[in-house]
Amino acid sequence: MKKPDLSIWQIVNMSVGFFGIQHGFEIQFARMSSIYEKLGAKPDQLALLWLAAPMTGLIVQPIIGYMSDKTWIPALRMRRRPYFLCGAVLATTALTLMPSSSSLWMAAGLLWVLDTSLNISMEPFRAFVADKQNSAQRPSGYAMQSLMIGLGTIVGNYIASIDMNKTFPALAAFGAQPMALSFYACAAIFLVSILYTVVTTSEYPPDDMDAFRKASSQTVGQALTEWASETRDCYAHMPPVMKRLAVIQFFTWMGLFCMWMYYAVAVAHNVFGAVDPHSALYESGIRWAARTTMVKGIATPLFALCIPACVKLLGRSFTHAFALLVCGAGLLSVPFIHDPRWLYLPMVAAGIGWASIVAMPYVILVEHLPKEKYGIYMGMFNMFIVFPEILVSVGLGGFLMKFLHDNQAAAVGFGGALLLLAAAITPSLRALDVD
Repeated sequence: MKKPDLSIWQIVNMSVGFFGIQHGFEIQFARMSSIYEKLGAKPDQLALLWLAAPMTGLIVQPIIGYMSDKTWIPALRMRRRPYFLCGAVLATTALTLMPSSSSLWMAAGLLWVLDTSLNISMEPFRAFVADKQNSAQRPSGYAMQSLMIGLGTIVGNYIASIDMNKTFPALAAFGAQPMALSFYACAAIFLVSILYTVVTTSEYPPDDMDAFRKASSQTVGQALTEWASETRDCYAHMPPVMKRLAVIQFFTWMGLFCMWMYYAVAVAHNVFGAVDPHSALYESGIRWAARTTMVKGIATPLFALCIPACVKLLGRSFTHAFALLVCGAGLLSVPFIHDPRWLYLPMVAAGIGWASIVAMPYVILVEHLPKEKYGIYMGMFNMFIVFPEILVSVGLGGFLMKFLHDNQAAAVGFGGALLLLAAAITPSLRALDVD
């Protein structure tokens, strides 16, 4: 069935949920390392405490992708949306409890819940675009997701960068600390945004209803066995483009994970010179990091709007290579910056890279996948994100941070070098006819 073109408002409606999901990520990136440090974590422990993010992705993403492929609720005409909603409710709960963490292990446990919930909400969104849009419109659909991610980055980091009680005096009546209010605000935006997409966007039924009904009649054991078998088969018949993208994703996401774990605390320690995580100077550094990350959120949607034109001019692979190159160079500059005002430049570069990272690999990949297996292949593809993150979590704290003498800014720069390596590999995609 040839899918009709969607109107701009239909594309917006189906993407608003990503705006909310990004708040869950941004408050985590802005505050999680500082929460750990306030609870007594040492620099070489931070990476291991962040292990929840990639591990939950490794476990949850392929399973949720497979399950969403096999889901159809006729009475509600829902396929992917039940997963959006379930993940949003769980994530909202974790975000609400996080600022009350009284120990490192409580905070780490809530991060496991939060990242599991984010994966449950986010994973089906990639297949959602492929379900709803025809081939010609998919670049616009993924670009709109990038736009919403950018807007979510701006608002989420604005919330993280301000003293909520001072900016909104009426909130002081609740008696909550400013950091706690930031988490509550992001949780509310997350839930409302997902609800908006669930209510305003319809879904198409599976193309082959007979095959779908047969699959849906399986027992849990049969379904798990088939999932394992189908996953092995998909790995065995992985398209060449997906294999090449897997290598690019490996270095890309190792670099990004270094930025997420260490950028905020690098600003506080290496740029502001704070030593005590409980000091006012440290808090100023954490808020400044969030403020500069807002600029990343501005650069992301602006470059996202340019992606279709860049693709026409340069092709898909060179567009993505350019964005990775800019991002890597920006992060590589962080260890050399001592004036806080200059931190806006690497965050602009990171925003350009992020706009492409969350869109172009999926635009390239989806054209080479069987449509009845979008969900499972997207889940597998996202595993190429979590494997490098696990390596960073396990190795960065133990080996690399010792090599870098616990210098968080140098860890961010190391991430930039990895992104430059990814950029160098990306043009090889042209040989696989992706443009």
